[in-house]
Amino acid sequence: MEIVAGFLIALAIGVTGVGAGSITAPILILFFHQSASNAVTSALVFGTVVKLIATPIYLARGHVNFRVLKFTALGGLPAVLLGSLLLNSLDQKSLSRPVLTIVGLTVLVSATATFWRSLSPKVSSRPIALKWLPWIVAPIGFEVGFSSAGAGALGTLVLMRFTSLLPSEVVGTDLAFGLLLSIFAGGIHASMTGIPWLIVGKLLAGGIPAVLIGTQLVSIVSPRKMRLALCLWLIYIGGQLSWRGIAPDTKVSANSTQAPPKSR
Repeated sequence: MEIVAGFLIALAIGVTGVGAGSITAPILILFFHQSASNAVTSALVFGTVVKLIATPIYLARGHVNFRVLKFTALGGLPAVLLGSLLLNSLDQKSLSRPVLTIVGLTVLVSATATFWRSLSPKVSSRPIALKWLPWIVAPIGFEVGFSSAGAGALGTLVLMRFTSLLPSEVVGTDLAFGLLLSIFAGGIHASMTGIPWLIVGKLLAGGIPAVLIGTQLVSIVSPRKMRLALCLWLIYIGGQLSWRGIAPDTKVSANSTQAPPKSR
């Protein structure tokens, strides 16, 4: 099943461009019952490999603005470290409910931002001085370190809103930014918890050929329609994760309503 999941996730990434972290980690938590730290580590490693396949294409086309990339990295990489350390600390303390809530809300925000961007592709640009860009992208880096989600949708919105990059440069620069975050965060998580190679290997077995197929399907399938459908599904998944984090413990409530044993 993990191979099938990796194939479908990478196929969606190849066609829609929606980030690997937003899809992979929630699926591993909800359907494969992985811990939050293992799911995030697996998503980061998986996303790194997938992005390594796509990023050279944009580099070859000259669609990566290295000056903007430098400023986004200055804000994103330190924040990735903080998010990774926080997730590892909470997971070690078995605080699974807060972790699920934060991951779920992050997926909700990221999917909603992508959905809105797909409905309103023309975002008005108000370029700012690049020295402020690290402070704006720092929360994105923190989210990637904590949940593996956010680099694709939120990073694209920031670049479209606060820089004067061309649309092709926005995509290429954000993809390179996401790759840097995935490599850095993946290395941090791997050093703290190790890499769950069994599930990562199965995801990659299905994902590597799928992302190549997905990039070829762009001319056949409507990326915008698939992105809208995928974002609606991710909004549902994010809601499920958030609900698991905040819902009352039914076992505890059920036990508390049981009548006390009769005394003899």
